[in-house]
Amino acid sequence: MLRLLAGLMLLAMSAAPAMALDRGGIAQLTGGDPDEQRKALDAAAAQGDLSAIPFLRDLLADRVKLAGDTALIVDGDKVVDALDRTPAERPADAEDVSTSNSLRLAIEETIALLELASPDRALRLEAVKRLQNAEFDEPRLALLAKAEQKERDAGVRDTLRQMRALGELQSPDRALRLSAAQALRTTISGRVREALKTRLATEEDGELRVALTRSLRNVESSLAVGENLGVVFSGLSLGSILLLAALGLAITYGLMGVINMAHGEMMMIGAYATYVVQNLFRAHLPDYFQWYLAAAAPAAFIVAALVGVAIERTVIRFLYGRALETLLATWGVSLILMQAVRSLFGAQNVQVENPAWMSGRVFVTDNLELPYNRIVIIVFSVGVLLLVSYLLARTRLGLFVRAVTQNRGMARCVGVDSSRIDTMAFALGSGLAGLAGVALSQVGNVGPDLGQHYIVDSFMVVVLGGVGQLAGAVYAALGLGVAGKILENMSGAVLAEIALLIFIVVFIQKRPQGLFALGGRQAD
Repeated sequence: MLRLLAGLMLLAMSAAPAMALDRGGIAQLTGGDPDEQRKALDAAAAQGDLSAIPFLRDLLADRVKLAGDTALIVDGDKVVDALDRTPAERPADAEDVSTSNSLRLAIEETIALLELASPDRALRLEAVKRLQNAEFDEPRLALLAKAEQKERDAGVRDTLRQMRALGELQSPDRALRLSAAQALRTTISGRVREALKTRLATEEDGELRVALTRSLRNVESSLAVGENLGVVFSGLSLGSILLLAALGLAITYGLMGVINMAHGEMMMIGAYATYVVQNLFRAHLPDYFQWYLAAAAPAAFIVAALVGVAIERTVIRFLYGRALETLLATWGVSLILMQAVRSLFGAQNVQVENPAWMSGRVFVTDNLELPYNRIVIIVFSVGVLLLVSYLLARTRLGLFVRAVTQNRGMARCVGVDSSRIDTMAFALGSGLAGLAGVALSQVGNVGPDLGQHYIVDSFMVVVLGGVGQLAGAVYAALGLGVAGKILENMSGAVLAEIALLIFIVVFIQKRPQGLFALGGRQAD
């Protein structure tokens, strides 16, 4: 019986994996010889033992000290042995372990290589991301191949295959270089493109040059698709902001014929309302800070709508039918509002933070990233558009607004209080501008002159789409946004603005009513 137990113990001991770092490996890493340190790191990575990671992290954090031949981990007042983590006394002559920049980089790569063996997929994926810009020698390429064979997740495995192929592209073995060139053909990565160009510049083998050229063309075409999709997304994002900014103007300009130069300041008021709500949540409801936008949107709408009512009742009501005078009067109102904001909040820009759930991005390809805040703004714009469309098409207020827009005199004859409808419509348009300010606060600076950057573009959207036409505003906003970004990508921001302005001038000359013309008597 005793012999059987002894045999089982010996068998278990022989089957147990060796420690990733023993006393000798630790001595190599702390000895200061770069070659020995590299050998120790390669040995630790080859064994794939995750238990080596804590010591390597301590080495990166400068917590490893030497007392003679003994390595200690010193973390504040806590001192433990570097190998077995047992408590130890801190000797007076303990010395720091110096780590060069190259050693620190090699340690970080070794930690990532070790984490490829982790059962946690998220940890393996993060390790792969950290290794994407690393340079691999033959031993570490073998480790990547081993990890690739064991990997069950398709995304992690594909990334490992790409990294291994990049390393093999520099191999002296012709067969490995050819295989790597063919394997990289389906990747979408700027780093792969540069690696293929570099290899093509020095490669002398004819067959390899053909393979490299084909792969390079495929990679470049795939990257071009990603870049074009990124430009279109940026254009849609800009178009959604222009749509939010122009929706209210489309209602007020189309209904009352008022050229409201203070419309941009309604956006500014919405942005500052968002700033105030953010600060209130931070001070009084810190546990719910991530959801402050849910309160900021209705607050911005209400505040901007009330300011709009005040402007309509005190200024615009006396200027109906005199477009030039409304332009001058509302321009003066805009200056007053900007100065009022400067007096209340200061002339400097204020900071409005994105909630945590709007701070990340979706990685579609290597060169196509979609920020969460832009995606949310597009969805928000669609939601606001649907609500406004429902309000105008399915409610009593919308019926009255459409009636006054098409024929004010006839609407009065059937009992519609056009004066009250004007006030409500102006409040609605100003409130929508406040919602646009909420969106703008999440993508740019919030300052007293915020609205000045969008008022001209808003008028261009309304005129191009057709006065009083929501469908026209949608097409014009998205069209101008996408076209502007495409032209900006081709020729620069200034030339893009000039080209769009020339296009709009020529278009209005040929079609003064815009994309969609009004129906009814108003069309006359």
